[in-house]
Amino acid sequence: MANGEVKLLGTWASPFSCRVENALKLKGVKYEFIEEDLQNKSPLLLQSNPVHKKIPVLIHNGKPIAESLVIIEYIDETWDGNPILPKDPYERAVARFWAKFFDEKCLPALWKACRSTEEEKEKNVEEALGVLKILENELENKKFFGGNTSKMVVIAANFIGYWFGVIQEALGVELANAESFPALYNYMNEYVKCSHVKEHLPPREKLVGYFRARFQATSSSN
Repeated sequence: MANGEVKLLGTWASPFSCRVENALKLKGVKYEFIEEDLQNKSPLLLQSNPVHKKIPVLIHNGKPIAESLVIIEYIDETWDGNPILPKDPYERAVARFWAKFFDEKCLPALWKACRSTEEEKEKNVEEALGVLKILENELENKKFFGGNTSKMVVIAANFIGYWFGVIQEALGVELANAESFPALYNYMNEYVKCSHVKEHLPPREKLVGYFRARFQATSSSN
């Protein structure tokens, strides 16, 4: 079991920060959470992640690690117990595939569709629906993406499982519902019941209020 000082630079409303907290708590790692103001980033954040200047950043014994998926693998390899990635090489590869898909394909497409201007809306919604259909097909007759029970996949899917529904509610838009995407809708409902997820999610009403205020502020400044 690794020892030493552990700090996490993040924000309470970020799905990426939440991923890392979930991984740390699964491993039973004690850590200090440092809430960052992303409008006025701290010198510690800028020093710890000079390339992207983004959260989350894990600092272990003074050494910073950036990017949530990279951090999760570091946590899994550094602390014993409750493995996050599967031991089987094939299942590990599948878990990494889906984690990457969520970040590189899914999240950007859904975010753009929810925040589209009228000129961009049709194109962006079409792209988002294409991604949702991929997820729907993958979940058919399965409980988890990739057909395995990897905790890595569950943690990485937190935007789909929780934040996506929150953002739809905050904006008053609907891209997915029980009729159009029944398997995905069921996954979203079951996600918040997952034992190693539900205790670490921010309160839904507070999160909806946060994003609603954020979107209103952005709209009024344009």
